[in-house]
Amino acid sequence: MRTATNLIAILAVGAVLGLIGRSIRSIPEPAGPGPDDIVHTPDVAPGEKPLVDASQIANDEVAHPPEDEAWLSRFELTERSGKLVNSEDLLGAPYVVSFFFTRCPSICVQQNQKLKELQDKFAGQAVKFIAISVDPENDTPQRMREYAARFGADEDQWLFLTGDLLYTRRIGAEIFQQPVDKQFHTEKFALVDVDGKIEGFYEWPNEKQFKKLEEAIEKQLGDH
Repeated sequence: MRTATNLIAILAVGAVLGLIGRSIRSIPEPAGPGPDDIVHTPDVAPGEKPLVDASQIANDEVAHPPEDEAWLSRFELTERSGKLVNSEDLLGAPYVVSFFFTRCPSICVQQNQKLKELQDKFAGQAVKFIAISVDPENDTPQRMREYAARFGADEDQWLFLTGDLLYTRRIGAEIFQQPVDKQFHTEKFALVDVDGKIEGFYEWPNEKQFKKLEEAIEKQLGDH
């Protein structure tokens, strides 16, 4: 009798363990990025070492909502000239927004070369290019003037802006719908229309999208 009882107990325990094992195996593995997903990584070219380690770019500040505006709808930053530029100043003409930092070893250089192409194509026309720094501690107006000179950036058409990092993070997320952080940004240009509304986002490394951006700028200029 005792042997039969022990056998039943062993079988019951085995059945329970089997159910637990099957339930664990049935939990799906987290899905990784798909072939069409864009994974944003630090701006380091293949084979290069990161400019700084993770501890150097960590942000310890605690974000608090502003007292006067729950969600940003405008911005004001310092241009490389030292003058303040705000979003109201840009109304009436389309403009292209990008995020960058001057010490970026690779991606930012390529990105600003694409902006140089746009500046050359639309030289003298009523479109502006707005490059916002995500490394304000290092990107002083003087440093940005030196950096802008490398690309022959027209001081009236191609603006380089900087400001408090926490504020810049909010500008990226709340106005231009892009995640930005210290020395981190996307590979997207945001095209803003004459009324200050975002017309679209364009991945500049994608030649087809870059061509569409040129066409969208031409349309904006033609409509006004």
